[in-house]
Amino acid sequence: MSRTDRKNILISGAPGSGKTTLVRTIAHHLQDLNPAGFYTAEMRSGGVRQGFELVSLSGERRILSHTTISGPHRVGKYGVDIGGFEEFCARLPLFVPRHPLIIIDEIGKMECMSAQFRQIVERALVSDTIFLGTIALRGDRFIESVRRRDDIELVMVSHQNRDALPDLIVTEIRKMAGETARDTSSPAGKKEST
Repeated sequence: MSRTDRKNILISGAPGSGKTTLVRTIAHHLQDLNPAGFYTAEMRSGGVRQGFELVSLSGERRILSHTTISGPHRVGKYGVDIGGFEEFCARLPLFVPRHPLIIIDEIGKMECMSAQFRQIVERALVSDTIFLGTIALRGDRFIESVRRRDDIELVMVSHQNRDALPDLIVTEIRKMAGETARDTSSPAGKKEST
């Protein structure tokens, strides 16, 4: 974490590295900033993953994809409910002033099938709102273009660093929000822009 002049932080890493858990932990620690957005959760039956569910930070839920969904939008064995996803996104208060932090988990293949979602991501990146998201390790042209932007800080999560990242990212976001981190060990908390 080194670029306090950037207000977009994207977390990436291999599947199972802990991206969603990391985002949920950060959102919990930043509840006082009233974040808006969502995370994705696995849906399992008998220990087997059957799909993915969207969970807003206010607790609303909607199925994103499932093995039982039919239709033209598919990723592997999962059918993706693009219409339902877009309805879910339309209800999120992402660009309301009382929500100075947007959290999106994730910018991935399923989600990016929606043109509306891609527009939301682009708007979040250029807005004045702090944006924290997760992004696929690899993806289509849109995902790759987001990963290459010079106005993001890309944080790679792994099994080795994932326990240390929540505190680092929470501190960084509080600096972005113009607040003083609670447990700053150094009185010179701000880092120089590079």
